[in-house]
Amino acid sequence: MFDSKMAKKTADTIRVLAAEAIQKAKSGHPGMPMGCADYATVLWSKYLRHNPANPSWIGRDRFILSAGHGSMLIYSLLHLFDYGLDMEELKSFRQWGSLTPGHPEFGHTAGVDITTGPLGSGFASAVGMSIANRHFAARTGLDKTDFFANKIFVISGDGCMMEGATSEAASLAGTMKLDDLIVFYDDNCISIEGSTSLAFTEDVAARFAAYNWRVIRCDNANDIDKCDAALAEAVKSDGRPTIIVGKTQIGFGAPNKQGKSAAHGEPLGDEEIAALRANLNYTAEPFTVADDVKAYCAACVADSKAKAALWDKAYEDFRAADSAAAKLIDSYIYQLVPENIEEELLKAAPVDKPVASRASSGTILQKAAELVPALFGGAADLAPSTKSDIKGESGFAPGNYAGRNIHFGVRELAMGMAANGMALNGTAIPYSSTFFVFSDYMKPAIRLAAIQKLHQIYIFTHDSFYVGEDGPTHEPIEQIAMLRSIPGVTVIRPAEAHEVAGAWAAALQADGPVALLLTRQNLNPYDAETAKKVDVSRGAFVVDDEEDFDLILLATGSEVGLALESAKLLRAEGVKVRVVSMPSQELFLQQDFDYQEEVLPMGCAAVVSIEAASTFGWERFTGLEGLNIGLDHFGASAPYKVLAEKFGFTPEGIVEQIKDYFSCDDDDCDCGCGCDDDHCSCSCDCDK
Repeated sequence: MFDSKMAKKTADTIRVLAAEAIQKAKSGHPGMPMGCADYATVLWSKYLRHNPANPSWIGRDRFILSAGHGSMLIYSLLHLFDYGLDMEELKSFRQWGSLTPGHPEFGHTAGVDITTGPLGSGFASAVGMSIANRHFAARTGLDKTDFFANKIFVISGDGCMMEGATSEAASLAGTMKLDDLIVFYDDNCISIEGSTSLAFTEDVAARFAAYNWRVIRCDNANDIDKCDAALAEAVKSDGRPTIIVGKTQIGFGAPNKQGKSAAHGEPLGDEEIAALRANLNYTAEPFTVADDVKAYCAACVADSKAKAALWDKAYEDFRAADSAAAKLIDSYIYQLVPENIEEELLKAAPVDKPVASRASSGTILQKAAELVPALFGGAADLAPSTKSDIKGESGFAPGNYAGRNIHFGVRELAMGMAANGMALNGTAIPYSSTFFVFSDYMKPAIRLAAIQKLHQIYIFTHDSFYVGEDGPTHEPIEQIAMLRSIPGVTVIRPAEAHEVAGAWAAALQADGPVALLLTRQNLNPYDAETAKKVDVSRGAFVVDDEEDFDLILLATGSEVGLALESAKLLRAEGVKVRVVSMPSQELFLQQDFDYQEEVLPMGCAAVVSIEAASTFGWERFTGLEGLNIGLDHFGASAPYKVLAEKFGFTPEGIVEQIKDYFSCDDDDCDCGCGCDDDHCSCSCDCDK
């Protein structure tokens, strides 16, 4: 089936299509697709297990274009190999409504397994795909068969190799001996500013050898036969992940720009495209594919579909012969969660004494793991503190890929990117864990998770200045506003164990990324009557109330207990108070208007938010006349009870701030509402 002569002609077709589409768009990166066309053609026509008739086929290998700026490479491949991406889409590269956006987008274009763009992100996520795939096969017994002997093929470039995410992830992959990873390093020595020697002179092969990777060198990856030889060796595992260091010429085929930075990130120009076509003896009209190339690719597609059909038949026979195994497999593939998950998690919640929400989360996690086989993950060397280990389960490691506890090491960025890959693999609900302040290191990964709508869970503990003695470097202040600002991320900050159970239930049933923010310090549990009011799925709910209330205290997490204590002091002074817990702004904003109005009626202007973090964004709930109590400065190093007093986070401190803000200074007024002219919505008779 494989024909090196036709493969070369196919690669040249990719070069021309990429250059033409980028020229028409007047935007894009032609150099990388042109330089990597030979390797990619050999991979797709001979080694990649895929099924164009079913792009999400579970038996497929994965193809990750980590150098996502070279997107015309994958779009050309998808066109040639019959993934339904027609020539009009190539002509519409980077245009509104097209299936060919500037960087590949998962869920937007059939055949794209991951959204890439930020360099190194695809590489690091590939490590997570491998982790999830190995774990799934080991837990289901499929590792004893050939059904899920998948490979994960990655194309990366110099930019990927410079980014720290790649270094973190490669180190992790080498430690875990993830030998289904095959990375092609497009070693063309060119970046946007010129030669990579301006800023990058290391020996990449030596670095990866030190990471415990097998290194295969291809001295000319613009030679079809040498690419074939490198891949033939790479697919035969030696027990380590593999990197092929392939020397290429950026913009290969363009006689005046080949090997130059001018080919990297801008259209070649009409004259150079004409020279390219002449150099490659490409006589077809623009945006056309020669008949013999079409026939060759069609034959490759037919072969791939036939092999997929044989796989499907054998797989269905296997499932039919073992219904128990089939049921277990489905629990991973469909990430099944019991309908009564919240009820079951509540049974496990420790509600008989004060418990830190990180601890109640750890207890509830055990029950969640029992009920949801697809749930697994780990921490960035902090599991004893974040309480994120699944007890009774071993660690994911070479020789024990069935382990449910992943030791990511001190690698928050790689952990976040790997968790994305785990979710994209389609067999896991991954969770990752660290101290909340270190979510800063994970921001790029969280953003990509949100863009791709990936179902995964972040366990962020030590969620406020109550961290105490570790000081401002470890006390998250602005991080919660950062998370809330990312479209599609659901942030949940539960107040105590009942809410933690509800938070986990919501997270397990979500359709995108969810961040659980949990305390280090103990929190008092709700009494039985208050617990009946908890409904985390609605984002906010009334936990304590009086008729004809004058004031609403709106709090999250550990500050809900503080609000309840503050309400007692206010009531002693004749102020009628409603206390609302809002564990999730995002979930509350998804509710209908009637429910939002029921919880936070617009007629009450005296609304106070209380949260041990930045006040940014709370005005949407408190209004312009409300009071936002928080920390709009960094923390300090001291025992947390001292910090609470200094920062005004005691019942007395909260009441004092409320009085200062809402106090009525008219000596003749006896309305008792505790308001002033700027913030009052009552109908008192004071002269103001």
